[in-house]
Amino acid sequence: MKTSICDLLNIKYPIIQGAMAWIATPELVSAVSNAGGLGIIGSGAAPSEEVRKWIRRTKEMTNKPFGVNIMLMAPNASSVAQIIVEENVPVVTTGAGSPGPFIPSFKEKGIKVIPVIPSVALGKRLERMGASAVVAEGMEAGGHVGETATLPLIPQVVDALKIPVIASGGFCDGRGLVAALALGAQGIQMGTRFICSDECIAHANFKQKIIEANDRATVVTGRELGHPARCLENRMTQQLQEMIKNGVSPEELEMVLAGSLKKATIDGDVENGSMMAGQISGMIKDIKPVKKIIDDIIAEAQAILSSLPSTFL
Repeated sequence: MKTSICDLLNIKYPIIQGAMAWIATPELVSAVSNAGGLGIIGSGAAPSEEVRKWIRRTKEMTNKPFGVNIMLMAPNASSVAQIIVEENVPVVTTGAGSPGPFIPSFKEKGIKVIPVIPSVALGKRLERMGASAVVAEGMEAGGHVGETATLPLIPQVVDALKIPVIASGGFCDGRGLVAALALGAQGIQMGTRFICSDECIAHANFKQKIIEANDRATVVTGRELGHPARCLENRMTQQLQEMIKNGVSPEELEMVLAGSLKKATIDGDVENGSMMAGQISGMIKDIKPVKKIIDDIIAEAQAILSSLPSTFL
């Protein structure tokens, strides 16, 4: 189960952990990297020096490659980028903007740059700027999303780009990995599946809500603010929808959203906080070690691939 993305990132399996603010911490990141995937620190809006501490802590917990995600909308994105260079992190992923201004300094240090993209046009632009690969993310994903679903997005991006494509949005098992490879991707990125792992520090209430989720458990909020995000439906999402219906201003909506992610993921208030999770939540029914999650995915994918000739030929 080795693809070009494994060679590019020096990892054993083509599985990347999505960067989730507050919960993609050294504990989870190192566990994913130690298990053969690529763990990604979610810097979110954390203070820059806190991100430096997370990087150094991760290095203490694994000698395998890992990465850091920069949310380019964050006011300290430039200082986080500088810390990544100073700490010589092997991989950087980016979201919510273009990493163009930072790519030269990353490439000078040999850091692989992998932007998360929702469209072909952005993928082509970032390839021209020097991206090493892209994560093409469909609207099934948790957190901030675009408007195109994974199934039509991945092959279009693969056809348009020469650099490797990693599929994201709707993946949690070996069947999904095989499907992504069939679409031309070189690997998958998963976030929600890793929330329900022993090593993830997310509150038990949040994990339980994912386990209890069904196929229609998520909704997309924030379109009116220009930042649509997928999360599990709860009292907060219902309140937002009611406020929007009543013509509440974007400023008032922002006040409701402020601090809501930490409230759910860390504090465990799953009614009044934002539980960012993907549509794949309905398929996740257990909490287990990261290594078991990855090993099970690879074993299932290999079993499917080995059975394909006898099944279809």
